[in-house]
Amino acid sequence: MSLIRSLSGRLLILTIIFVMLAEVLIFVPSLARFREDYLRERLAAANIVAIAMRGREDDQNRDSDIDYFAVPPNNEFLEARLLSSAEVRSIALSEGGRRLPVLRGDWRDPVAETFTLDGDTMLDKIIDATIVLVRREPDRVIRVIGAPDIERNPMGDTVEVTLAEGQLYTAMLDFGLRVLKLSLVISLLTAALVFLSLNRWLVRPIRRLIGAMVDFRQSPEAARILDPGIGRTEIDEAERELSSMQTEVQAALVQKTRLASLGEAVAKINHDLRNMLASAQLLADRLERSDDPLVQRTAPKLLRSLDRATDLCTRTLTFGSADEPLPVRRRVRLSSLVDEVREAVVAATGGVDFTVDVPGYIYAEADSDQLFRILQNLTRNAEQAITGTGKGNEITVRAWREADGVVLDVADDGPGMPKAARENLFKAFQGSVRKGGTGLGLHIARELARGHGGDVTLLDSTCEGTTFRVTIPDMVD
Repeated sequence: MSLIRSLSGRLLILTIIFVMLAEVLIFVPSLARFREDYLRERLAAANIVAIAMRGREDDQNRDSDIDYFAVPPNNEFLEARLLSSAEVRSIALSEGGRRLPVLRGDWRDPVAETFTLDGDTMLDKIIDATIVLVRREPDRVIRVIGAPDIERNPMGDTVEVTLAEGQLYTAMLDFGLRVLKLSLVISLLTAALVFLSLNRWLVRPIRRLIGAMVDFRQSPEAARILDPGIGRTEIDEAERELSSMQTEVQAALVQKTRLASLGEAVAKINHDLRNMLASAQLLADRLERSDDPLVQRTAPKLLRSLDRATDLCTRTLTFGSADEPLPVRRRVRLSSLVDEVREAVVAATGGVDFTVDVPGYIYAEADSDQLFRILQNLTRNAEQAITGTGKGNEITVRAWREADGVVLDVADDGPGMPKAARENLFKAFQGSVRKGGTGLGLHIARELARGHGGDVTLLDSTCEGTTFRVTIPDMVD
């Protein structure tokens, strides 16, 4: 990955840019300050020259503007050296409202502009400094007026000098280049420190996260679980969440693999079981033609049970999944349906009292086969809890009608459900605590009830018994 495309490379470039922008924001006022300091230094030097040039005063020439400061005749060389030492073209003072020339220099130089240093705002100073750099007219002569430094025993009220703008431009340019070089060094040093810090504390952990994600994506079942950090940073939190997700996904994949194997085994069993049930149906058809009253009474129920079993096997083979088909709803007399459930449960065990408290006039708008499976799973779970622990002996099914449907309660006086079972009550393969149980009964019952728009819920489970409630709403016209 190229530097410019990497996160650390982009951070490095952005750091340099931001530092340079900060330097620019500092540089502009600094440049204006440098210009003012440079001009004040010229005024201070001119003030020193004026002090040096002041001769002995007497009453006759005290009021003379011409001879107040005098250079010895024919000593232009001395005047030139003094002006050169002050780095100006001419020097004058203002005292008591009078302008007093000190060194005239080349008085014929045309002054292009006059600047007064006292009273300018920072914005004015920034604008003046910027104009000097942009204009770049080296031969342009400017006049600068300002009050001398009080601590240096000033001469006069203000000092006035003229100088070429080119020398100011050169000094400001040299200052700007020095600041630019220093800014580049600071930017590179800061960027390097930021780069190393971010690469150590941010980029490397992110790459570690990405590597773990890539490995997990390529082989989720065999990938090594990321060992998260113990810190409290966002990266550590992301590592912990990724590690938790990997653990959960791997567990789910293992369960999916087991379910796939179980599904294949169930499909094979269903295929052979359907053939066995077909043979059993033929035998049941013969029993139905028997003259024995008991056989005639039980044979139709046996045939319906075999039909349900055959239909369930066929649907499993057809759909190849655990998804239940949509219910075929019609009016079902609940008392008759619950009686069939009671006979199926009692016939299988015979050791439990089964009480039916369902009025004969109550009808439910439901799929009779699916409602039968719901009640059979609930009552069989209750019967197995009772016979497995030896506590309790009664199962009761009650039903009543409400405004929008029917409600059925399946209760037992068994030992109740442990806390571990209640936490995973309706989860497939997790809700059973009985040895040999699959944990599918309640899962299937809830799935079938929700297919009707209703639900199966646990009302209560104590040491005195357990109660489940089934709600089946009426069909909406």
